[in-house]
Amino acid sequence: MKNNDWKDRLGMVYSTNPVFNFEPEADDVETLPKNQQKLRVNIEKNGRGGKTVTLVKGFVGQEDDLKSLGKLLKTKCGVGGSVKDGEILIQGDFKEKIVALLKAEGYSNTK
Repeated sequence: MKNNDWKDRLGMVYSTNPVFNFEPEADDVETLPKNQQKLRVNIEKNGRGGKTVTLVKGFVGQEDDLKSLGKLLKTKCGVGGSVKDGEILIQGDFKEKIVALLKAEGYSNTK
């Protein structure tokens, strides 16, 4: 029996076609190799209550790989942060340290 969860159909427009069968799109993006990732590290302060965060953007791949990279960066910097919307947020100003850590991990195309 097929799983017929309504959450899979969010954003789907209603169809009156009696033979219509909804097929969810597979959005499995294959993770690029480390040397082909174009990661950008930025410092951001706006909209965060005056707190400084370091953002890592540009990761192409699966969410689990992004979360593991975020966990690595948070533990190496010894601070908190989060991974959401395809970005890694690290609390504090750690731009130079994160760029050095990413290059040491093999992400050679990092700025």
